Amino acid sequence: MGSLEVGPGVWAVTIVVIVGLLALDLAVAAIRPHAVGFREATAWSVFYVAVAIVFGLVFMAWAGGTYGTEYFAGYLVEKSLSVDNLFVFVIIISTFAVPEKHQHKVLTFGIIAALVMRAIFIAAGAALLNLFSFMFLVFGLLLIFTAIQLFRHRDEDPQVDDNVLVRATRRVLPVSTDYVDGRLVTRIDGRRVVTPLFIVLIAIGSTDLLFALDSIPAVFGITQEPYIVFVANAFALIGLRALFFLVKGLLDRLVYLSTGLALILALIGVKLILHWGHTLDDRVPEVQTLVSLGLIVVILAVTIVASLVKVRRDPTARAHAGSLRAHDDQRADNG
Repeated sequence: MGSLEVGPGVWAVTIVVIVGLLALDLAVAAIRPHAVGFREATAWSVFYVAVAIVFGLVFMAWAGGTYGTEYFAGYLVEKSLSVDNLFVFVIIISTFAVPEKHQHKVLTFGIIAALVMRAIFIAAGAALLNLFSFMFLVFGLLLIFTAIQLFRHRDEDPQVDDNVLVRATRRVLPVSTDYVDGRLVTRIDGRRVVTPLFIVLIAIGSTDLLFALDSIPAVFGITQEPYIVFVANAFALIGLRALFFLVKGLLDRLVYLSTGLALILALIGVKLILHWGHTLDDRVPEVQTLVSLGLIVVILAVTIVASLVKVRRDPTARAHAGSLRAHDDQRADNG
């Protein structure tokens, strides 16, 4: 099967649609800032998922069943990873005690930063895969390493207030003690200082960078078509603000979320390594996209059901976002 031919016109229309949907989502938050209720969050979340599905069906009719399956598989993987992304957003907002009236600004920045970083990584990833076939092996090993680390530290949360960029920002820039009406920079006693909201955005941006490092190789494990990688990521991220308000009260019940995501990342890592092997020797088997899609659906279904059963039997059980490294206090306890 040849590569997917996507002309400039199709790219232009796609980008206009995505920017329009993103603008709609952000306008809803900016025009009437308010605490988003469960019913409103549900309605918007259903709307954005429906838009993604309709796009997928139209795309499948235009490009064919194979490419359509790749889109839906990629969308499902990225949507799953975005839920974990939201988990970390919740932790950041809680850790820094972001006032509710400023949370939509944090989420807006998080979504835009995620889209920009993913677009950059998609372009870089596509170029690397076209130039060097061994990058399939590199991406596969990266995903397997990430899966192992995530599984090892599945019962921990990342230390979002202690990452390198946050620490460096605090060392270099003076920080005010309050949010000062949601400003990023203010003056106190004639001195220009940044507010805690600025630090929160640094934490969100660095988190988006880490998730882009995982999510882009993951979706390239489903398809090597840059257009499909882009739209799968974009439609998974659009509506993230509404999804945040929908699931933030439910996230702590998904106690096996990190385990499920670790399995999915490991599966795609193996798929990438086999694909690299197949480019060297036709006798090396490949995992078909339809098989990947089926396994991902099964893993997610088992993860959700097992989590709900666990919480029902043990109401004190709480989920964790998972971490890629042990915390300092954890290492001290083990030592």
